[in-house]
Amino acid sequence: MADARALSGLSRLADLILDARLAELRQAAAARDASLAALAALRCAPTTTPAGLPPLVLARAALAYEGWADARRAEINPRLARQTAAWLEAQAAARIAFGRAEVLRQLGSRGASRR
Repeated sequence: MADARALSGLSRLADLILDARLAELRQAAAARDASLAALAALRCAPTTTPAGLPPLVLARAALAYEGWADARRAEINPRLARQTAAWLEAQAAARIAFGRAEVLRQLGSRGASRR
């Protein structure tokens, strides 16, 4: 009976750890998704061009935008790399926590069926 209580306590603890790891995974995924969205937004070309502007002015504006966008990409890419690494680590931690919680759940159900 003491083993069943200990197993139940371990199972509850494993579930709490799993919840924490899943929350960390959601946070890491959200941060990574925000950076991916910021990069995608930089790839968007202007949909309309103002009428009446000389082609040289339009070309200079496009060149200035590309320079600005390149600088932003240079800021975002290292952050995205760190976020991707954190996301992958969070996935691995969540998998381990899920496995542990599932094993304890199965052990608990086996013990209950033997009684």
